Amino acid sequence: AKLREMCYTYKVISKTKKEKIVKDVQIHDTDTGSPEVQISILTKRIEELSKHLKKNAKDNHSRRGLLAMVANRQKHFKYLEKKNPKRAATLHKKLGLKK
Repeated sequence: AKLREMCYTYKVISKTKKEKIVKDVQIHDTDTGSPEVQISILTKRIEELSKHLKKNAKDNHSRRGLLAMVANRQKHFKYLEKKNPKRAATLHKKLGLKK
């Protein structure tokens, strides 16, 4: 039980949470892969992993994953800003991220 607690997988966000996130930022009804959706899901995963790392400061393997997710989110934002700066600015405000 203790090992299971320590090896919690952060790749998984519950289906209901993910659906809510997608519904908040999707462009059309079947949108699941737009940059806005991907950035929003990554943001939620980053928040959850950050909470974990506050409790488990020595978990360097998860920290590495966190840094990879942050880099991935930055790449998606850079792409979105290049393609449509207005949508990128709106998403920044909606997610409450620092620039």
